[in-house]
Amino acid sequence: MTESDRIERALEYAAQYGTTDGEHHKAWVIDQMVRALTGCPMTELTSKFPDAHGNAYTYTGQGESGAYREFLAVSPSWEEGIAP
Repeated sequence: MTESDRIERALEYAAQYGTTDGEHHKAWVIDQMVRALTGCPMTELTSKFPDAHGNAYTYTGQGESGAYREFLAVSPSWEEGIAP
């Protein structure tokens, strides 16, 4: 993934979700932008919270890259937020 691709992905998160109300949702948008900028791969993830029927589910989202983990190491109070 090129630097231009990473920037484009980050801006897509900002444009699509950046106006969602709620501090926890805005924290998620910022986290997704940082993941995009640090080259996190798209991967299949399992939900942290169950759906309305109490079931876990999988979805495609950004995983973690080495650069993202390095970022977290120097940002111990980083919050991933909650997807809108």
